[in-house]
Amino acid sequence: MTTRPSEKDLAALKGSTVPVQGILDLFQVRVRDHRTVHLISQALADSGLTTLPDFAVCGLRSSVDVVPLAFVPAQAGPVESDAGEEADEVLPSLPQRLLLGDIPSARQGVRGVTLGNSLAHATFLMRTESFSQVPVTTGMAQIHGVVTWGSVARMYEAGKAATLENAMEKDSLPVADARQELFAALPVVKEHGYLLVRGDDGCLSGIVTAADVTERFEGSARPFFIVGEIESLLRRCLGAALDEESVKAVQTNKKPEHRTGQVSDLMFGDYLRLLDGDQTKESLAERADLNWEALKWPNMPREQFIGRLRRVKDIRNRIAHFDEKPLPAQMVEELTAFAALLRAFVS
Repeated sequence: MTTRPSEKDLAALKGSTVPVQGILDLFQVRVRDHRTVHLISQALADSGLTTLPDFAVCGLRSSVDVVPLAFVPAQAGPVESDAGEEADEVLPSLPQRLLLGDIPSARQGVRGVTLGNSLAHATFLMRTESFSQVPVTTGMAQIHGVVTWGSVARMYEAGKAATLENAMEKDSLPVADARQELFAALPVVKEHGYLLVRGDDGCLSGIVTAADVTERFEGSARPFFIVGEIESLLRRCLGAALDEESVKAVQTNKKPEHRTGQVSDLMFGDYLRLLDGDQTKESLAERADLNWEALKWPNMPREQFIGRLRRVKDIRNRIAHFDEKPLPAQMVEELTAFAALLRAFVS
């Protein structure tokens, strides 16, 4: 539940640099979504404040400057929305910078061995835990080397005795700080296949592998692609069934010269206004009934379809705000199911 701070607490933010997490904590918010971002932004605006950059699109560990609204130049061509209707979020063209620490495995701890352990101990750990590498450390502060399957193979190729010392990679170990930018570290991960990560205390906090990077980006990028497919399918079926006047009817939040009547210029909120017969504006509700009939989907339950479409819009607006955590699997499944539903009805 969102709690609005006192005017005194909000005024105290003016001119300060605050972590994004600090702003969320002040409002007792755990997750940034369409509703909570709107409430926080409105509360700040009511106090004559805003943040630079926008707290809604920053990583939780990033900091923002709280400045007077007057310091921020007005955007040209503001979008006006109908009363009671929420404006769509615009997906950012570039995400907030990622840090190594944003990869879960970078902070999940490390299973390693010590100099007193045998090589058999290290390889047994690698086999049973499906590790490709095991660091050899004293505590987690001093790194002596890393045992990898490749280093073990090179030891045998060189005819050396099978010892932990001989099996370790020791020179030019790939080590980085959790606060380092992820993209700057990717060439090292590509070269070595892994990267040892030190936490804020200087001790090993995790290992990032090529598989971890792939998983992180797959989890972040997949929802964007599915939403893109959903929008493409919606535009195909709506564009084939509706005329320009029907489309222009939901473009009332644009200047007259920008009311193109083209489905390709609509956003998710517009799709709902085109089809939802229960919306508050009577003229749009009546048009929506006609638009639904024009689709000629006799076996599609309209109420359930609109409910799913509204849910997709909410999920889309959530991923419009960059979050360090990938979209929950259940939401990805909802997007996937809706895309499959549309494919069955779009020829």
